[in-house]
Amino acid sequence: MIVANPDLHRLTIAQAGEEIKARRLSPVELTQAYLDRISSLNDHLGAYITVTGEQALSSARKAETEIQSGRYAGPLHGVPVAVKDIISTKGVLTSAGSKVLADNIPDHDSTIIERLNSAGAPILGKLNLSEFAIGGTIEHPYGTPRNPWNTMHSAGGSSSGSAVATAGGLAAGSLGSDTGGSVRGPSAFCGIVGLRPTYGRVTRHAVVPMCWSMDTIGPMTRTVEDCALMLRVIAGHDPRDSSTSVNLVPDYAASLRNAVRGIKVGLPNEMFDFNGVDPQIKAGSEKAITLLEELGVEAERISLPTSAQSGAVFLAIADVDSAEFHSDWIKTRGDDYDWSTRTRLESATLTPASAYLRAQRARELIRREMIEALGRFDVIIMPSSPTISPTIETATGSPGGYYQGRLDLSRRRYTSPAALAGLPSLSVPCGFSDEGLPMAIQIIGKPFAEETLFQVGHAYERATDWHAREPGV
Repeated sequence: MIVANPDLHRLTIAQAGEEIKARRLSPVELTQAYLDRISSLNDHLGAYITVTGEQALSSARKAETEIQSGRYAGPLHGVPVAVKDIISTKGVLTSAGSKVLADNIPDHDSTIIERLNSAGAPILGKLNLSEFAIGGTIEHPYGTPRNPWNTMHSAGGSSSGSAVATAGGLAAGSLGSDTGGSVRGPSAFCGIVGLRPTYGRVTRHAVVPMCWSMDTIGPMTRTVEDCALMLRVIAGHDPRDSSTSVNLVPDYAASLRNAVRGIKVGLPNEMFDFNGVDPQIKAGSEKAITLLEELGVEAERISLPTSAQSGAVFLAIADVDSAEFHSDWIKTRGDDYDWSTRTRLESATLTPASAYLRAQRARELIRREMIEALGRFDVIIMPSSPTISPTIETATGSPGGYYQGRLDLSRRRYTSPAALAGLPSLSVPCGFSDEGLPMAIQIIGKPFAEETLFQVGHAYERATDWHAREPGV
């Protein structure tokens, strides 16, 4: 058995990829290093539902042979990653974090898995999540994901395991899903970079849905560069998903070299001056803006009054769509759902059609407001979350805690506008609270303008060291 270097998990995807390409690092050694950390830490952190160690090592050995024979496939070749457990994997449990799918072993891979395999990335396993990617789970059937910076605190939802694995060094990078903030929220809480791509940029073939008109799959990494590298692998048209765009996939990493001088930034008053935003979050976000201005961006305050009401609009649409998908299971398997998930889905079935239609009309107003703002500005920047990661008790109401529903709704006003408008949005770490918990800013861009988000995020990242800090696990 190979005993791997215990510090290999500190390498970014880009760094590991360069070492592997130059044949200074074995993909097998790197994969074993991550498997060792998973074996040591996963019971404590709750990141993985299923670990596919033998498959990952087999893939790593294949990658090593290919690279040694001159068949290098790109920057993810031989670099171990993991995926959220709503992404179908042939012969491997795809549970969606629920007892309902505890026996679901797909006979095929999703397109995303096929693309990761083609890129030569060993897949370490399937990552924990809020049940069915809905959020608010009280009792996780496969263990509660815990924030690596403080395990008494929430890792966010719903891509919690993806954030924990990436921040805790249990994978070089991961994939999550973002319907209304499920990549950006956990990324902000766990101090990593997370991207919600433009709707239609990444396929959702053979992915368990939450809301068909807003679901996206996005990378969660330790750096902006890594995020750009992962997106290029998974992006692109898929004939098995009619919602995917035929737009060509650019070399996202190339945009990182561009200066940000002259980029116009809109700062929504409703998000910075909202009385529900934590003062530390506001101060950290404003410091980030000041630094970006020193780097050459031109920032201006704007107003997005309709978008500030987006949380309720999102729930009125997404929960109803999700309830329709779950309608048969709720009738026949209701007791297998977490109480919170079941309550939310059953409540959504009582939503009048008139309310759903009004929410759809409000969604169009929000989309227009965002698009019009992005006609005047290159990006919109605001906090990723108005709050710092709460305790697990506060986040779930269990054990012995009290779930703060109003707090949850206030967080949604920050992540829902991009989701409702189908826009790309990047969460980037911007500091730490007095309690040592991460904070983040969110950069929202025009449709299919992920390069601009990476450009701005990378410029900020190079001027700070937040991304280089590690939790003590």
